Order: sequence, then C-alpha cells, then structure tokens
Amino acid sequence: MTAPAPPPAPPSRSDDVLDAYDLPFHERLALQLLGILIAVVLRVTDLLLLLPRPRLLKPYLGLWWQRILWTPYRARRTFEMTRVLQTTGQSFRELMYGETPLVTALWFLKKAGVGRGSRVVDLGAGRGRVLLAARWWGAGAHGVELLADHVARVAPWLNPAGITLTVGDMTREPLADATHIFCNWVAFSPETKARLVAHLRTCAPGTRIITVTRPIQAEGFTGHVHQWMLFTWGFEKVWLQEYRPDAIT
Repeated sequence: MTAPAPPPAPPSRSDDVLDAYDLPFHERLALQLLGILIAVVLRVTDLLLLLPRPRLLKPYLGLWWQRILWTPYRARRTFEMTRVLQTTGQSFRELMYGETPLVTALWFLKKAGVGRGSRVVDLGAGRGRVLLAARWWGAGAHGVELLADHVARVAPWLNPAGITLTVGDMTREPLADATHIFCNWVAFSPETKARLVAHLRTCAPGTRIITVTRPIQAEGFTGHVHQWMLFTWGFEKVWLQEYRPDAIT
C-alpha cells in the first residue's frame, strides 16, 4: 500500500511572482527600447516647458537628481518598507507605477479646470510632477507619500516652489479643502480602492477627481469623461469625475 501523495503546495502570493506576465526576449527588448524613447522625448518636453518657469525648473532637476542618487521604491525588503505596508495593508506592487510626465499633467489639469484659486492634492505623489504642473497653473499643490525617507529627500526641493509633500496614508489625508484630487487608481487593490472610496466621500461636493486608466465606479462619483494621454509607458486614458453626494440613490 503506497502512502498518499502530499497535498500540492499553495500558490505563492509574493509580489515577486510575475510569471504570468513573462514575455519573449525580443518583445521585452522592444518594449524597453520604446520606453526609453518615450522617456527621452518626455524629459526634453518637460525641460522646454519649464525653461520659462525657473522657479519650477530647479525643483524638477533636483527631483531628477534624487532619483539618480537613490530611491526607496527600488528596495522592497527593507524594515521601513515592511512597516509601512503592514500599517496601510497595501502590497509593494500597489506602490509601483509609471511616472506622470509634466506635459501630460499640465494637459489634464487644464482640462479639469485647475487655475489660480484651485488646490490640487496628489494621493501618492511620487516625484511630484503633477504638483509641479499644478504650480505651473498657479494652483496650490499638496502631495502625500507613504515613505518618510522619500519625503525627506524630495520635499526640500519642492518647498521653495510652494509645494508641500508630507508623509501619510492617502486613505486618511484631509481632503475637505481640495478642489482637485489626482490618484493612480488602477494600481490599487480592490481592498485599497474600497478604503479610498470611503475616504473620498469626505471631499466637498463638486470636488473633481482625476484617475488614470479607469474611473471610480461607485455611487456619488459622476462624469466619467476621459481622454487618451501620453505616459512613460505609452498612451492611457485619464478620467475626470466629480464627487456629487446628492447623486447617491
């Protein structure tokens, strides 16, 4: 009589498991080359846009320099990263998404009606390009980021331009005085999205919310207007909605 076979091991839930997304070498190489080309074009475009705004050009160059020196988002197994993820309930993959080019941020903020008197809040501000675009239009700009080390490195470059960047959880950041909110919605897990939707209901009625790839599909978030715009990974939809609690049935 043979011993029963051991039960199969449960599938790994590690953030590092990306086998389902593996591509043949030539396809992966072509995508990497395309990404480099897009990044170069967007960097040059960003610099040309900032030349007439020297107050914003210096922070932009400083943020670029900090990325070259070191970024905490490349190290996922540090004590600080583990502590932050346990505190917020997010996965490392939720923190990683492509950058928003300045030219793209200028475009969608203008479409959203950002101008003097507006206050833009970026939930997961990263290197702050959306915030720089908000200041380009004369709006107030505030961002929130999870990692204290990242904020400590980049906030001093942003402060002289009138931009604030603080350490915090986007699902707890005060939003009552925001006129426009930007977040990279598609990167979040369903659990994080549910917490964020509940928190966005603390916004003032009429607050405009900008998301990438997909809209917020929940009661009270109206509009669902989108346009295709260029990001570091290619063209993507940017959605503009308003929070209208009176639309909840």
